[in-house]
Order: sequence, then C-alpha cells, then structure tokens
Amino acid sequence: MTRTGASAYSVAKETTLNQIERSFEFRIIVERSRFFAVFFQAAAETDVLAMVRLKKGELRKANHHCWAFRGHDSQGNRIEKSKDDGEVGHPGRVLLELLRREDMEGALLVSRVFGGVKLGVGGVSRSFRAAGAGAIEEYKKKT
Repeated sequence: MTRTGASAYSVAKETTLNQIERSFEFRIIVERSRFFAVFFQAAAETDVLAMVRLKKGELRKANHHCWAFRGHDSQGNRIEKSKDDGEVGHPGRVLLELLRREDMEGALLVSRVFGGVKLGVGGVSRSFRAAGAGAIEEYKKKT
C-alpha cells in the first residue's frame, strides 16, 4: 500500500476446522484500521461460515467480516458467493474478483478493526483488496 502509516506482516498457520487443512494469513494496517485476511480451503459455504464464527471469536473488536467463496457443488457446478457484512465499497465482491483473477478455489475472509479514520469507499476497497491479495501471496509462497 502506498498510504501513509501502512505496514504489513504475515503468518502462515495450521488450523483444523472441518475441511480446512491449512490457512494462510496476512495482516495490514491502513490509516490505523487493521485488516486481517485469511485464505483457506473450503468445500462449502458452511465451512466459510464456521471460519467467520471462529474469527469473530478471535477478533472481538472487528466490526466487519467480509468474505468470498469459490468452489463446486455436488453436481460439479461452479458456486461463487460473497458477503460484505455491511461494509461500504462491496469488499466481498472485490475478494471474489481476486479469487477469479487467480483462478483459485477456496475462501477468502478479511476482518476489519476500525481505527478511527474513515477511508472512504475507494480506500476501503483498496485495503480489502490488498489484504486479500496478501493472503493469496502467502499461499503461493508456501505451496
């Protein structure tokens, strides 16, 4: 990110949650708001919702948990879903576009802890995109 005060760090960590074997995490700070991204394997939307519940427990101060899921149903049809969780700028759609661009299946979840500075619609979208892209990059490095 080119914003003043932006910093990033990442950590890859093992998790066990239903179908999730590994998750790849990335964190970024933009204008005092903290964005926590995780890319993980998910067989269905229920796996994504389970991870959202887990992250809501871990990140109690996070106001928004936006996610995107891309996979297949039992008949082999493509499923693509996203949720914005009330955040401006359609970050769920932005995360889904990242998965499409990389032609990846799985789920991408980004949680935001508000830092007191309003980023605006464009700033929110760019921040969610940067956090999601960071988690995908962590996945690419580790696999």
